[in-house]
Amino acid sequence: MIKIQGQNSVEPIRDPEKIRAMKEYLLHQSYRDYFLFTFGINSGLRISDILPLRVMDVKYTEHLRVKEKKTGNVRKIKMTAALKQEIEKYTRGMADSDYLFQSRKGDRPIGRETAWRIINEAAKACGVEGPIGTHTMRKTFGYHFYQQTKDVAMLQQIFGHSAPSITLRYIGINDDMMDKVLEDFRL
Repeated sequence: MIKIQGQNSVEPIRDPEKIRAMKEYLLHQSYRDYFLFTFGINSGLRISDILPLRVMDVKYTEHLRVKEKKTGNVRKIKMTAALKQEIEKYTRGMADSDYLFQSRKGDRPIGRETAWRIINEAAKACGVEGPIGTHTMRKTFGYHFYQQTKDVAMLQQIFGHSAPSITLRYIGINDDMMDKVLEDFRL
């Protein structure tokens, strides 16, 4: 049995080139696996909320509505135009009742372990270092959302965290990164 990294021990993928390389690698492996990674890094959802999704949950809406397994809270997330386009392309020819991430072993979605293996193998193949797991996708979303917007309060709301400090620690804005920023700061 594979030991799956805990959500607190994995890191976001900070380098956009590594993200691009993983997408390219996964696209050559399996379109489903590529879409899993693309969906994960563009939605910010936990893997436990991604895997049970069906085509009807994502195809005819502008918002993802998910009852989080971990918290029981209902989250409503606006899909980006890029994610919506990927969904339309991926779901062509699929029935509304199909799981988005159908297992090859019958009428059920892939499991967490399979998802972990997909993400881990791609990361290794693309030279992504550090602890990687399915939660890396959520943290990658958060890290890049923060880098683009610098809006920790909004990200805190998206993730349902109780404090901005928790959100910053969660996405890996750590002491080393703060030190680097402060090295060149001058008034």
